[in-house]
Amino acid sequence: MSLKSFHIVFIVASIVLSFLVGAWGLQQYRVEGESSGLWLAILFNATGVVLVVYAMRFVRKTKDLGI
Repeated sequence: MSLKSFHIVFIVASIVLSFLVGAWGLQQYRVEGESSGLWLAILFNATGVVLVVYAMRFVRKTKDLGI
């Protein structure tokens, strides 16, 4: 597996984990009603969105460089 492929797999795994933790935080907020679950959901879902943007830019950049 090339370094590029490993990087993409790692980014995708991070995206999935980020959205899963965000969903868990939202579920905790719904069950317990504490704001910490809501903040956790907001933080990790925002992180997931940033990682998606990063992944798209990484793939585009490596394609432009011919890597």
